[in-house]
Amino acid sequence: MQEFNHYTVMLNEAVDAFNCDDSDKIFVDATLGGGGHSELILKKISPKGRLISFDVDVDAIEASKKRLGSYKNLTIINDSYVNIKQNLQKLGIEKITGGIIFDLGASYHQLTTAQRGFSFMKDAPLDMRFDKSSKFSAWDVVNKYKEQELVEIFSKYGEEHYSKRIARAIVDSRPINTTLELVDVIKKSTPHTNSKIHCATRVFQAIRIEVNNELLNFENTLKEVVTLLDTGAIISVITFHSLEDRVAKSVLKNFSLNCRCDKNVPICCCEGKMVELVNKKPICAGSDEVKVNPPSRSAKLRIARRV
Repeated sequence: MQEFNHYTVMLNEAVDAFNCDDSDKIFVDATLGGGGHSELILKKISPKGRLISFDVDVDAIEASKKRLGSYKNLTIINDSYVNIKQNLQKLGIEKITGGIIFDLGASYHQLTTAQRGFSFMKDAPLDMRFDKSSKFSAWDVVNKYKEQELVEIFSKYGEEHYSKRIARAIVDSRPINTTLELVDVIKKSTPHTNSKIHCATRVFQAIRIEVNNELLNFENTLKEVVTLLDTGAIISVITFHSLEDRVAKSVLKNFSLNCRCDKNVPICCCEGKMVELVNKKPICAGSDEVKVNPPSRSAKLRIARRV
């Protein structure tokens, strides 16, 4: 396995939101990745504080166990964040008292490890699974989905202007087995432009989101997490494209309303306002960080506090 390299985006901004210096509360890192956010949280909290970190990627788990092995108040769980509630219950934890962080999207390691199939710059089998134990991969999407299904995911998850052309070309070119074969099909089915964005970027993003069910998983988990937070606990969310940010903005804004009931219902039946937005506009990476790590230019951080 190649060395696990990962640049932690908005490291200080995301963790500073917790105000967790010498805290003895319970924190959750929903997306462990390279362990950057987890490590900073562990450095800040007291030995009586606790951090539970989740990741489905065994490469991330193994790398972080080596990096964070000296911390006795850390529990690393090889499972998806969609199962946060069940795993916390197994640990006897009813409430997240300190806060939770989500750092969404693929990691640098996943994107640059050729055999993982996330990159359109390196030849590899069509894979794109975060969870390598899953049987459903990018190959299934590319080779089994109907043309109209491909059009829909390229449009919805990639906001791709040439969805119909690309979907038709993919169906006509099957079987497609590798990333560069797919890139070649995309290139041949779309007009050449002077855009700085590679012609395969949006399609690869869309397939990755579909393979890992990213948006629905994130939306459902974020809604559930709000109910798991103790009063005063913080949600810190880093997104990397407009679709993720839209979900974060919508869910957090909805929970910040005084009433979420249907307007036709005469009496309020919801719990009322559950969070307050710490920042109404997203925080973006600073210019210095973008110079060091250009992909961070698309990152947005949203923070909310349980009330």
